[in-house]
Amino acid sequence: MNIPKISVGDTLRLKKKHPCGSFDFRVLRTGSDIRIVCEGCGRDLTVPREKLEKAIKKITHPESGAGNGD
Repeated sequence: MNIPKISVGDTLRLKKKHPCGSFDFRVLRTGSDIRIVCEGCGRDLTVPREKLEKAIKKITHPESGAGNGD
């Protein structure tokens, strides 16, 4: 069984699209429930981890160390 590593700031591409037409969601909070926000319309959702893991098609992690070095 493969358990995906989901972290705050990751972008998730889901198998089914949101009613606004977007497939991409950004992770705001993790735990037994995961809070995500739609990249298309900004709708905020809280989804049980088990249900969300089944719906994930791809996880994109943000680039680490690519910040402004100011």
